[in-house]
Amino acid sequence: MKRRQCLTALMTGRLAIAWIAGANVGATHAAEVVPAIADAVRQRLVDAPVVRGLFEQRKTIKGFRNPLVSRGDFVVSRSQGVLWRTSEPFLSSLVVTRDRLLARQADGSVATQLSSRDEPGLRAINELLFALMATDLQLLAHRFHFEGELQSDRGWRLVLLPRDASLARWVIRIELEGDRFVRTVRLAEATGDTSVLQFAAPVAASALTRAEESDFE
Repeated sequence: MKRRQCLTALMTGRLAIAWIAGANVGATHAAEVVPAIADAVRQRLVDAPVVRGLFEQRKTIKGFRNPLVSRGDFVVSRSQGVLWRTSEPFLSSLVVTRDRLLARQADGSVATQLSSRDEPGLRAINELLFALMATDLQLLAHRFHFEGELQSDRGWRLVLLPRDASLARWVIRIELEGDRFVRTVRLAEATGDTSVLQFAAPVAASALTRAEESDFE
């Protein structure tokens, strides 16, 4: 249960659990050329070592009338990973790197910690989650087919459809929209659950702050 709570705290909700449960989670596809639309989107995205911003997540669970809403802020570091800090409905934080997943409670105590040494496949899962947050289209192209379009004012839209049958059992499609930054993520799960994330006030930076570096330690 702790693992589920920890993973669902991230923007992709139960998608992370899907990658754990899915067969061949660590499998890789042969290197493929990034589709032209994805390459065009990549050229519109800001190229920065660090991006900070605010988020709001609305997760609709099949059978429930009202969505679950959470808010907070995030930090994406190209070299370190993703820091996800929730302020509503309760304080918590989640750190995702390529080697570990760490959840902390409001008082700073560790609620859950998973390491790639102890959890086979965790590195692959975290890399995929990191790729989604950082819009690493090269890595995402190994797992998803791409559709999309460019829009006026540097806007763009991408639809990601899973290549793996095991992954398709859990997620039907992921939609990304943005301009110089990712602004909206929509996730449709095979269960009928959906998640919509809105990102606001994104800021590009050249490095992490000392406090952020400490959070990643």
